[in-house]
Amino acid sequence: QVQLQESGPGLVKPSQTLSLTCTVSGGSITTSSYHWSWIRQPPGKGLEWMGVIAYDGSTYYSPSLKSRTSISRDTSKNQFSLQLSSVTPEDTAVYYCARAPGYSDSVDEYDYWGQGTQVTVSS
Repeated sequence: QVQLQESGPGLVKPSQTLSLTCTVSGGSITTSSYHWSWIRQPPGKGLEWMGVIAYDGSTYYSPSLKSRTSISRDTSKNQFSLQLSSVTPEDTAVYYCARAPGYSDSVDEYDYWGQGTQVTVSS
Protein backbone atom coordinates (compact mmCIF):
# COMPACT_ATOMS: atom_id res chain seq x y z
CA GLN A 1 0.00 0.00 0.00
CA VAL A 2 1.49 3.28 -1.12
CA GLN A 3 1.39 6.09 1.43
CA LEU A 4 2.27 9.75 0.94
CA GLN A 5 2.89 12.30 3.69
CA GLU A 6 3.35 16.03 3.24
CA SER A 7 5.56 18.07 5.56
CA GLY A 8 6.64 21.68 5.78
CA PRO A 9 5.86 25.04 7.38
CA GLY A 10 2.23 25.93 7.87
CA LEU A 11 2.84 29.67 7.69
CA VAL A 12 4.83 31.56 5.06
CA LYS A 13 5.28 35.31 4.72
CA PRO A 14 4.37 37.13 1.50
CA SER A 15 7.18 37.29 -1.08
CA GLN A 16 8.94 34.31 0.48
CA THR A 17 9.30 30.79 -0.94
CA LEU A 18 6.96 28.01 0.12
CA SER A 19 8.75 24.67 0.51
CA LEU A 20 7.04 21.32 1.07
CA THR A 21 8.26 17.73 1.01
CA CYS A 22 6.33 14.56 0.28
CA THR A 23 7.66 11.33 1.79
CA VAL A 24 6.55 8.18 -0.02
CA SER A 25 6.41 4.73 1.53
CA GLY A 26 5.26 1.41 0.13
CA GLY A 27 6.63 2.14 -3.32
CA SER A 28 9.57 3.78 -5.07
CA ILE A 29 9.29 7.15 -6.80
CA THR A 30 11.58 5.77 -9.52
CA THR A 31 9.28 2.91 -10.49
CA SER A 32 8.17 3.13 -14.10
CA SER A 33 5.82 4.76 -15.06
CA TYR A 34 4.46 6.52 -12.03
CA HIS A 35 4.18 10.30 -11.82
CA TRP A 36 4.18 12.29 -8.61
CA SER A 37 2.37 15.59 -8.35
CA TRP A 38 1.58 18.55 -6.17
CA ILE A 39 -2.06 19.63 -6.10
CA ARG A 40 -3.62 22.40 -4.04
CA GLN A 41 -7.05 23.55 -2.95
CA PRO A 42 -7.55 27.20 -1.94
CA PRO A 43 -10.36 27.88 0.52
CA GLY A 44 -13.75 27.69 -1.18
CA LYS A 45 -12.25 26.63 -4.52
CA GLY A 46 -11.58 23.44 -6.43
CA LEU A 47 -8.45 21.35 -6.72
CA GLU A 48 -5.63 22.82 -8.81
CA TRP A 49 -2.90 20.69 -10.37
CA MET A 50 0.45 22.45 -9.94
CA GLY A 51 3.03 20.18 -11.50
CA VAL A 52 4.56 16.72 -11.62
CA ILE A 53 7.85 14.86 -11.46
CA ALA A 54 8.02 11.62 -13.34
CA TYR A 55 9.71 8.35 -12.37
CA ASP A 56 12.65 9.35 -14.60
CA GLY A 57 12.98 12.82 -13.06
CA SER A 58 11.24 14.74 -15.84
CA THR A 59 9.15 17.67 -14.66
CA TYR A 60 6.07 19.38 -16.04
CA TYR A 61 4.28 22.42 -14.63
CA SER A 62 0.94 24.15 -14.87
CA PRO A 63 1.38 27.06 -17.28
CA SER A 64 -0.18 29.45 -14.77
CA LEU A 65 2.38 28.56 -12.08
CA LYS A 66 5.40 27.58 -14.16
CA SER A 67 7.38 30.76 -13.54
CA ARG A 68 7.19 30.30 -9.74
CA THR A 69 7.22 26.50 -9.31
CA SER A 70 9.98 23.95 -8.98
CA ILE A 71 9.59 20.25 -8.19
CA SER A 72 12.62 18.13 -7.31
CA ARG A 73 13.32 14.77 -5.74
CA ASP A 74 15.70 12.91 -3.42
CA THR A 75 15.66 9.30 -4.52
CA SER A 76 17.81 8.20 -1.57
CA LYS A 77 15.03 9.31 0.77
CA ASN A 78 12.15 8.45 -1.58
CA GLN A 79 10.93 12.04 -1.34
CA PHE A 80 9.89 14.76 -3.73
CA SER A 81 9.58 18.44 -2.97
CA LEU A 82 7.77 21.59 -4.04
CA GLN A 83 9.11 25.11 -4.05
CA LEU A 84 6.74 27.98 -4.87
CA SER A 85 8.41 31.37 -4.96
CA SER A 86 7.11 34.91 -4.43
CA VAL A 87 4.02 33.74 -2.60
CA THR A 88 1.00 35.96 -1.94
CA PRO A 89 -2.08 35.41 0.23
CA GLU A 90 -3.73 33.91 -2.88
CA ASP A 91 -1.37 30.94 -2.48
CA THR A 92 -3.05 30.04 0.82
CA ALA A 93 -4.38 26.51 0.36
CA VAL A 94 -4.31 22.91 1.44
CA TYR A 95 -1.42 21.34 -0.45
CA TYR A 96 -1.52 17.66 -1.43
CA CYS A 97 1.01 15.31 -2.94
CA ALA A 98 -0.38 12.51 -5.06
CA ARG A 99 0.53 9.68 -7.44
CA ALA A 100 -0.78 8.81 -10.88
CA PRO A 101 -0.06 5.69 -12.97
CA GLY A 102 1.17 7.88 -15.82
CA TYR A 103 1.47 11.51 -16.83
CA SER A 104 -1.68 13.51 -16.14
CA ASP A 105 -2.67 17.07 -15.34
CA SER A 106 -6.15 15.92 -14.32
CA VAL A 107 -6.65 15.43 -10.61
CA ASP A 108 -9.13 12.63 -11.37
CA GLU A 109 -6.26 10.41 -12.56
CA TYR A 110 -4.44 10.43 -9.21
CA ASP A 111 -5.00 7.25 -7.22
CA TYR A 112 -2.98 7.79 -4.05
CA TRP A 113 -3.00 11.03 -2.06
CA GLY A 114 -1.41 12.42 1.05
CA GLN A 115 -3.69 13.77 3.75
CA GLY A 116 -2.88 17.35 2.80
CA THR A 117 -1.20 20.15 4.69
CA GLN A 118 -2.55 23.64 5.28
CA VAL A 119 -0.26 26.47 4.21
CA THR A 120 -1.22 30.03 5.03
CA VAL A 121 0.51 33.02 3.48
CA SER A 122 0.35 35.95 5.86
CA SER A 123 2.58 38.54 7.43
